[in-house]
Amino acid sequence: MKREFIKYASVVEDIPAEFDKQVDEITADIAAYVHESKEKNKLTYNTRDAHAKGYSALKAEFTVLDNLPKEYAQGFYATPKKYEAAIRFSNGSSRVMIDKKLGFAQGLAIKIFDVPGQKMTDDEKDAPNMDYNFINHPVFFCNSAEDYTFIGKLFLKMNDYFEKGVFGKAEFAYMWATEMGKAFPGRESLKELKAILGFQDIKPKNPFLYDFWSMGAVRHGDYIAKVRAHPNADFLSKIITPEVDPQKIDQAFRPAIIGEITKHDFEFDIQIQLCNDLEKMPVEELTEEWKEEDSPFVTVAKLYIPQQEVPEDGNFLIMENLSFTPFHTTEEHKPIGNLQRTRLRAYQTASKLRHELNHKKRAEPKNLDEAFDPEFYNL
Repeated sequence: MKREFIKYASVVEDIPAEFDKQVDEITADIAAYVHESKEKNKLTYNTRDAHAKGYSALKAEFTVLDNLPKEYAQGFYATPKKYEAAIRFSNGSSRVMIDKKLGFAQGLAIKIFDVPGQKMTDDEKDAPNMDYNFINHPVFFCNSAEDYTFIGKLFLKMNDYFEKGVFGKAEFAYMWATEMGKAFPGRESLKELKAILGFQDIKPKNPFLYDFWSMGAVRHGDYIAKVRAHPNADFLSKIITPEVDPQKIDQAFRPAIIGEITKHDFEFDIQIQLCNDLEKMPVEELTEEWKEEDSPFVTVAKLYIPQQEVPEDGNFLIMENLSFTPFHTTEEHKPIGNLQRTRLRAYQTASKLRHELNHKKRAEPKNLDEAFDPEFYNL
């Protein structure tokens, strides 16, 4: 029997009374890191607090498909249309180092230009664009704002622990499981520890070959969903260098991306997975994978990346000065859930401060021409 999809309602979210206080602590940690990021990474600029190392910014097209089933043709996806888009490939770490020291958690951020509707960012309600922030792992390593008050601190120091080798990793695991020595290991902290250690199972390969998932659940019009960017099968044979070995070359991923897209195009399928069981597909458990056997991913759009010229730095000025924010979206597609809500102020804090410290303009480009014009970001 076909299971009905769960309708969205705010009651699916668990927002505690202390939420704002918890977000205050999280954003204070983020701001402190952004302030020290230039010195910590030995750079000439201040970085993001996560996905600090960009691999490349590329021009793209985002096409919403026609004749979608009504449950999938929701909100932005109700009208078939082609949009200009920009994407940013990145490493998930807060640090900027050689690739082998960063691990292989990676991000794919998408900016879709000229999407109508008021956005959820309170300081940019009239922003013209819609953003997605994806990671190459189906689960995240934290389930709540409360837990991120200590997990965020550990994430920002993760590379410091891991550089110490086995003993550093053991100390990291202890600090995580005990909430930085303040509690006995519990079910939740151990579940979250297992999730972050699972990121170590990601194998290095050409970033075009990864699947990328939304970090948590989002609203999909009347429904609840997760979103995925899946490499289109028809383009896989075009990949010239599928394997990437960061042990042999310090900067492995950026040249791999540039080496492909300067020679051929590529495409990702943008897919929606609708929730049909809140127990099997929980909103507030980001450490829990939504299984495809419970609800399949359905392709609703195409992210096409044309062959293009890219400088050796991967369009550095563009990928550093663009902001990709998950709440650059309409009410119908907003991130939902406790931890997801923290991302509104977290991304705002990091973006505002980073642009201020780097003396760059923080503004949304209206199209690809503006986005890829370095002068656009000058004050």
